[in-house]
Amino acid sequence: MSTVPFLDLRAGYLAVQAEIDAAVARVMDSGWYIMGPEVEMFEAAFADYCGADHCVGVANGLDALILSLRALGVGAGHEVIVPSNTFIATWLAVSAVGAKPVAVEPDAQTYNMDPALIEAAITPRTRAIIAVHLYGQSADLDPVLAVTRAHDLVLIEDAAQAHGATYKGTRIGAHGDAVCWSFYPGKNLGAMGDAGAVTTNRADIAAHVSTLRNYGSRVKYVNEVQGTNSRLDPIQAAVLVVKLAHLDDWTQARRTLARRYNEALMGVVTPHVPLWTEPAWHLYVVRHPKRDALMQALADEGISTMIHYPIPPHLQAAYADCGYAKGVLPLAEAFADDMLSLPIGPQMPHSDQDRVIEAVNRLAATL
Repeated sequence: MSTVPFLDLRAGYLAVQAEIDAAVARVMDSGWYIMGPEVEMFEAAFADYCGADHCVGVANGLDALILSLRALGVGAGHEVIVPSNTFIATWLAVSAVGAKPVAVEPDAQTYNMDPALIEAAITPRTRAIIAVHLYGQSADLDPVLAVTRAHDLVLIEDAAQAHGATYKGTRIGAHGDAVCWSFYPGKNLGAMGDAGAVTTNRADIAAHVSTLRNYGSRVKYVNEVQGTNSRLDPIQAAVLVVKLAHLDDWTQARRTLARRYNEALMGVVTPHVPLWTEPAWHLYVVRHPKRDALMQALADEGISTMIHYPIPPHLQAAYADCGYAKGVLPLAEAFADDMLSLPIGPQMPHSDQDRVIEAVNRLAATL
């Protein structure tokens, strides 16, 4: 019996192999292997795609968050409001700059941070809010922005899963003070290794992130601040330029698959999509009270699934010192117990998806 992969990265490469191979060869032949024109080309193209004034390429998505926080003046003694339901990188970035992550529970339908709960979490030490566009669906940004303005805070968007997603008809990329991207290979816009970027309409933030990523230097051997080495690799930049040209087509393929799931799946809770967003469908996440049994039954039939994420950040050993007891963030914990990500990707054959749908519908009803 053939296996239905969760995501076929090799198929994504083969779809544009000739273009990627030519781009990589171009970089190798150039003799320019750090920063340079390939990175600048991608930064200009991705800024334009996102509708942002600036894009700064960095080494990975976590660095994009860390450098954005630093550029926005967040550090020791500050608090940053973060979702309880997110990948731990959102929290790790806050900790990396010496600040404290303060968790806010999600909306029960969208799984993104509930804007109605943010204000109660604000203290005199609060400096920033990180809104995550989880699974590729936009957070509800207008009420979050209203809170930031009312309390003189800054807004960072974690858009690691939201390449091509829209909020009220506008692509994600410039609503907040800084928007942070990951181009990890499994992302909708994925490199051939780690890569990341920050997009923004604020020239000061773009300039500061650009300096921080390069040892705190704008002029060689002149170090203005204590920076780091987090530069986007030109080979990855060249690959991303190639893939960016195909991103809209791949996003449409994901949306078609998501629509087919929405129309056909039974026995599981399917995603709720508000009218104000068009998701990028990085993940297609369902809920089932016997998730682990369903996952195993699907695996027994050769269907690969994943759990995003099995342990919420507040229950990880890394955050034991924060004092979050089990049960204090019940929605995040409930989602960790019953959510299951089904296969989805732009190269996924409809025949594979039909097999997933048939198996889920049959198994979910009997477990």
